[in-house]
Amino acid sequence: MRVPKSVLLVSTALTMTAAPAMAQDVAPPPPPAAPQDDAAQQQGGLNDIIVTARKRQETVQDVPVAVTAISAEQIATRDVTSVEKITAIAPQFSVGRASNGSGAQLTLRGIGSSSTSIGIEQSVAVVVDGAYYGQGRVINEGFFDLARVEVLKGPQALFFGKNATAGVISITTADPTAAFEGMVKGGYEIKSQQYRLEGYLSGPLTDTLGFRIAARYTKMDGGYYRNEADDITYTELDAATGDLTSHTATPAARKAPGEEEFLTRATLKWEPTDNLTVSLKGSFDQSTVNNSSWNYVAYRCGNGETSQLNGYACGKDFVTHQNNMPADIAASYPYAKSDGSLYNKYRSAGGTLNVTYDADLLQISSVTNYQWNNNRWTCACDFQSGGSENGIGPTWATENSSWKAFSQELRALTQFDGPFNMMVGLLYQKTRRDFDQFVLTGGVSNSDAPEGYQYVTTAKNSFTKGETMAVFGQMTYKILPDLELAGGVRYTDETKNSFFTQPYNNPLVLGIFRDQNDPDGLGEVTARQHFTNWSPEATLTWKPTPDLMIYGAYKTAYKSGGFSNGGINSKLSTDPTADLTFDPEKAEGFEIGFKSTLLDRQLRFNVTAFSYKYKNLQVDFFNSPIFAFQTLTADARTKGVEAEFEFAPNGVPGLDIHGSINYDKATYIDFPLAPCYAGQTPAEGCNLAGNSRQDLTGAPLSVAPRWTGNLGIGYEMSVGSANKLGFNIDSKYSGSYLASGFGNPLSRQSKYVTLDAGIRFGAENDNWQVTLIGKNLTNRFYVTGVVDGPSTGGGTGTAAGVKADQLGFGTLPRTVMVEVTKRF
Repeated sequence: MRVPKSVLLVSTALTMTAAPAMAQDVAPPPPPAAPQDDAAQQQGGLNDIIVTARKRQETVQDVPVAVTAISAEQIATRDVTSVEKITAIAPQFSVGRASNGSGAQLTLRGIGSSSTSIGIEQSVAVVVDGAYYGQGRVINEGFFDLARVEVLKGPQALFFGKNATAGVISITTADPTAAFEGMVKGGYEIKSQQYRLEGYLSGPLTDTLGFRIAARYTKMDGGYYRNEADDITYTELDAATGDLTSHTATPAARKAPGEEEFLTRATLKWEPTDNLTVSLKGSFDQSTVNNSSWNYVAYRCGNGETSQLNGYACGKDFVTHQNNMPADIAASYPYAKSDGSLYNKYRSAGGTLNVTYDADLLQISSVTNYQWNNNRWTCACDFQSGGSENGIGPTWATENSSWKAFSQELRALTQFDGPFNMMVGLLYQKTRRDFDQFVLTGGVSNSDAPEGYQYVTTAKNSFTKGETMAVFGQMTYKILPDLELAGGVRYTDETKNSFFTQPYNNPLVLGIFRDQNDPDGLGEVTARQHFTNWSPEATLTWKPTPDLMIYGAYKTAYKSGGFSNGGINSKLSTDPTADLTFDPEKAEGFEIGFKSTLLDRQLRFNVTAFSYKYKNLQVDFFNSPIFAFQTLTADARTKGVEAEFEFAPNGVPGLDIHGSINYDKATYIDFPLAPCYAGQTPAEGCNLAGNSRQDLTGAPLSVAPRWTGNLGIGYEMSVGSANKLGFNIDSKYSGSYLASGFGNPLSRQSKYVTLDAGIRFGAENDNWQVTLIGKNLTNRFYVTGVVDGPSTGGGTGTAAGVKADQLGFGTLPRTVMVEVTKRF
C-alpha cells in the first residue's frame, strides 16, 4: 500500500513525552512548617505519577479513569519486557499465549477475546505511542526502552481509537534526552539459559533536534518448558494409489522455546519552537522460537490420569509432548523447515509520526502510523504427540499470515480559561490481513496432487480488507471551580471485505471440506460487512480538596464484527458465510470512584466500583458435529470493586509499600444456546437443540477469577558516600477460575500466589548497577487459557460422553536473571 507523500507531510501527531510515569526528580512541596522541620518533611513521601489516559498529561490522581501506571523505574526493576509481564503488576489483567488463531487471549476484568480466531481483534486494545495495535500477535512484540505503561480498565471508546471494550494497555517508548547519554545492559537468565544485551544512545544533534537509538538482542540456549516426547511412527494412505507408507516423527526440541530475538528503535524529536514538537519513531522486531505451541500442557485428562491421545500422564508441570513433522514430508511441504522442525518466526516493522502544535488557546495534534507484521510457523497441531495410542495419524500445520495497517488521527483541543472547553478529532485507518494455512493429517496423502500438495490434507487461503472512519468529540464544563462535567461521543463507520477458500483438499476428505471447485457453489466465501456505531460517554468529577477526587462515569464502547480468516468451510455446514462472520461487540455501564492522597502525602488510596454489560461478546468455538469453527455472540456482565494503595512514609526515603484487592463477578447474562463442551452429558446440561447446546446464562466467563490482588514492598537506601542498595518483593494472588468459556469443570485453575523479588546494588548517580531479578519464585504452574485436546473426548450430548483432555496455555516457571548496567 502506498502512502501519499502529501499525507505524511501534512500529518501532525501528538507527542507522547518521555517524562517517567513516576516523577522521581520532582518531589511535592511540603506543607508549611517550622524551618527546623523542612528537611524531615521532604524525606520520603509520594511523588506524582504522570499519565495520558485522556491524551493529555495529568497526574494519576486527577484523571477520572481507573488506571494502573507503571513507571520507567518499575519497568526496569521488575523486568517488564513483554505484554505478559504486565500481569504481575496489574492482577486484573491476564494474558494467554496461543500458538495459532489470534495468537493470544488478553483478558481484563474478566472480559477477553477467544484466541482461536485470527479475525477477532482483542477486546483489550494495545496502544503504542498513541497508535492502535489491536492484533493478538502483538504478544510476540518485545517491549524495551520504555517511558511508561498504563493499564486503563473498563471501556475506553473516546480517546483510544477503536475496539477497546475491555480496556487499554498504553505503552509509551522513551524519547531523546536533552544531554548526550548512553546505556549498555547485559543479562543472563538461568532457567532458560538466555543471554540478553541491550542499550541506547541518546542526545541532541542540534539545539532543536534530538535523537535516540535503542536495540536489544536475546538468545536462549535452553528454554522454560521440557519436551518429553518419543518417536512416533505412523502409516499414511495414498489416495491416488492406495499404497501405504510409514513415516517417523522425531521429538521436537527438548527445551522450548529457545527464543532468539532482535529489536531496534530509532527516534528523532524536533522542537523548533516552544509551541511545536515533532517526533518520528521507527521500529523493527524479529523473533524466532523452536516450537509455536511450546507452552501447551495437558494439565488435566478427560478420562483419568493419562492422555487419550498418546498415553502420557497429564499433570500441572512445565512439560509437553510434541513431535516434528517427518523430514521426508517437510522437504516439499509449504512453509515447513526442510528438516521438519517446529518453529514460529515473527517479524514486524512500524513507524509513528507525532507532532503537536500547542498555542495558548488551542492544541492541534495527530498520530500517523504504519505497521506491518508477518507470522510463519509449523505447529504440531494436536498440541501433544498424537498417533501412538489411538491409531489416528498426527496433525501438523503450517501458516503464513501478514497484517498491515495505515492510520491517521487528528485532534484539536481548546485550552480556554473559561468554564467551557472542547476536543474534536478524526480517525482514518486502512488495513489488510492475508492468510494462508496448510494442514497435514498424518493418515493421508495424494501422489497425484499439484506440486507441493502431496501431503496437504486441506489448504486455506483468505484475506480481509478493512477501512475505518471515526469522528469523536468531547465538551467539558466547569459547573463550579471544583466540579466538572465532561461529555463526548465517537461515531464509527467501518467496512470489511473478505474472501475465504480452501484451494485444495485431499480426495479422501472431500466429504468433510469444501474446496474452490465444490459442485454446490459454496467453495468460495465472500463477505462485505458494514458496521456503524455511536459510543457516548459522560463523566462528573468533583474535587472538594486538592487531595481528594470523586467521580462517576457512564461509558460505552464498541468492537466491530468481522471475518474468521482461519475458519473451516465444512461440507456439513449449510451456511458457511454465517460460520465465518460474526457480529459487533458493545459495552455499556457505569463506574464510580474516588482517589485520595492522605497523611500529608504519604498515602495514596483509590477505590473504584463498576458495572458493565456486554452485548454480543464474541465467543469462538469448534463445532465438532459439523467440523467448523463458529464465532457466536453472548451477553455478559462484569461488576466489581477495586481498591489500591501506595504508602511512602515521610522520614523513610526510598520505602514504598503498595497493593490492591479486587472483586470482579464476570458472568454470562444471556447465552441460552451455548455450545456444549466436549463430552458433556445430558445430565451435565447438554440437552438443548438436539443435545448439542447448553444454557450458560449465569455461568462465569473464561479466565475470570472473583478475587485478585497484589502486595509488595520496595526499599532503596544509600550505602557509603557514593553507592546505593535496593530491593523489592512483590506477590500476586488470583482466585480460582474456569479457563474454558463453556463451563467445562475440568478446565478449572485453582487459586494461586506468585512471588517476584529483586535486589540491586550500584552507584548513587546510576552510573552502574548490578541487579538480580527473580520471578514466580514459588515455581507455580497455572494456565491462562485452554483448548480441548484434538482427537480426545467424544459422545457429546449422550450419557456415554467422555470429556476432552484440557490443554492449557501455561505461564513461565521460576526465572532468575542477573543484569549488569553501565551508563555513560
